[in-house]
Amino acid sequence: MSELYLYECDEQGVATVTLNRPEIHNAFNDDLITALTKKFSEISSDETVKVVVLTGAGKSFCAGADLNWMKSMIDYSKEENIKDSQALSDLFQTINNCSRPVIGKINGAALGGGAGLVAVCDYVIASEKALFGFTEVMLGLVPAVISPFVVAKIGESNARATFLTGDRFDASKASVLGLVHQVSADGELDKDCDELIKKFVRPAPRAQAVAKDLIRNVISLQSATYEQVSKYTCETIAERRVSSEGQEGMNALLEKRRPNWKKDS
Repeated sequence: MSELYLYECDEQGVATVTLNRPEIHNAFNDDLITALTKKFSEISSDETVKVVVLTGAGKSFCAGADLNWMKSMIDYSKEENIKDSQALSDLFQTINNCSRPVIGKINGAALGGGAGLVAVCDYVIASEKALFGFTEVMLGLVPAVISPFVVAKIGESNARATFLTGDRFDASKASVLGLVHQVSADGELDKDCDELIKKFVRPAPRAQAVAKDLIRNVISLQSATYEQVSKYTCETIAERRVSSEGQEGMNALLEKRRPNWKKDS
């Protein structure tokens, strides 16, 4: 059996995770879910990694759930379904909370749970030939597990329009919805992604991780008082200013030199 995913990390710290089940459009099963969750957990604590690119082998990015895996679920009890779904939820949460920037390089169809993977990426660049859809209602199901991440990305109104119809839509529409940030012309995806990566390896790595935490925490504090929000944001910037990374960045600016994390870039 071939590897469920491929992994490589170059000398610049650019890690690439490639879903590697092209014969079934990179659909996932419980084995792939477990393997990806473990890998992204490892990446979060790997200081040699600066940015992660998530993509798919072959013509598709990810077609969602493996049909054979779905077949095995038919006779699951409610408790077994909950356990199974929790593993998938953990995968999305692990990628969503990865301490490194995650670029979704969408080379083809991203449907159902595959579109959920798109939603947990920090930046998404897609081929103009890519196809998207939250197609669960066509099977009598709903995109429940991915819904917190998708709604956070495209908003309630767009979630209503896409979840309830199950319609498939192209990269241009995905960009309008906010699911995709950049659309590449046919044949240009690799080149455009390489240019994009350069933008993500320049910033201070710890600051990027804190920025991801900042976004999540500010959203979670939406119902908090002004005093609570202000306390959190002021403490966050104060901690960054006195951190070794923050000190290096400010001194580099004042001394008109490159900070130490950019010495090789």
